[in-house]
Amino acid sequence: MSRPEDTLSADVHYNDSEARKYTTSSRIQNIQASMTHRALELLDLSSPSLILDVGCGSGLSGEILSSIPSEEGGPHVWIGMDVSASMLDVALQRDVEGDLLLADIGQGVPFRAGAFDAAISISAIQWLCNAESSDVSPAGRLSRFFNGLYASLKRGGRAVCQFYPKNDEQKKMITTAAVKAGFGAGLLEDDPETKNVKVYLVLTVGGGNLDGNGADITGVIKGMEGVDVLDSRKSNRSGRGEIKKGSKTWIIKKKEQMERKGKVVKATSKYTGRKRRVAF
Repeated sequence: MSRPEDTLSADVHYNDSEARKYTTSSRIQNIQASMTHRALELLDLSSPSLILDVGCGSGLSGEILSSIPSEEGGPHVWIGMDVSASMLDVALQRDVEGDLLLADIGQGVPFRAGAFDAAISISAIQWLCNAESSDVSPAGRLSRFFNGLYASLKRGGRAVCQFYPKNDEQKKMITTAAVKAGFGAGLLEDDPETKNVKVYLVLTVGGGNLDGNGADITGVIKGMEGVDVLDSRKSNRSGRGEIKKGSKTWIIKKKEQMERKGKVVKATSKYTGRKRRVAF
């Protein structure tokens, strides 16, 4: 059976008919509720928070966020973004409590730096792995999304993205893009080795508690089974000491840090970091 993301873009697939069918299905409602509660468990929020719902659709996940009781750290305030106008129209008809934004996450996350305490995404980011045209690459869409998400979260903030990878290569593509954006990233699988397997990408923006081996960056998956943690910060250490201040490598690194904070920086060129000749 083919996957919808293999044939159509999300905004085309989820037309008025599909949006209504998706939202009124009791099976989908139950699955969506279960995965949203699981995402909240991994976020481990102790107080009401401002949450970004990535690929919010018709607001099924948002309803859960709004209904969390105070003894469980809620209720949460949320803003949802989705590329399907039909899905958002259904959400408006259902009078959901969150604010809604029509936007393509493959073009970035258009919010002020550090605006959100946390983010969730249910069954959405696998759509980024398919390009609608030859001039748009999945790697570029993933990079823009994760860089934008990283910038929009406050330091110490967390994000949990549940997704359905097509294969191990797609899973690696997504996790690698998240790590390159600066996230600490952990992969968690529920019901592994079954057709109902659900994959959760647990992300943190700095401030993660490292364990003795420096593996569990997220600080929320310690002791859990079936977790694969990716940490580019450890593998990229060359053992040659710190990068020399003012060098090209140092300048590029600083530019990347500024971009993750939502700042506008000049493009890197062959002249970046080149010392000027002394003028007499």
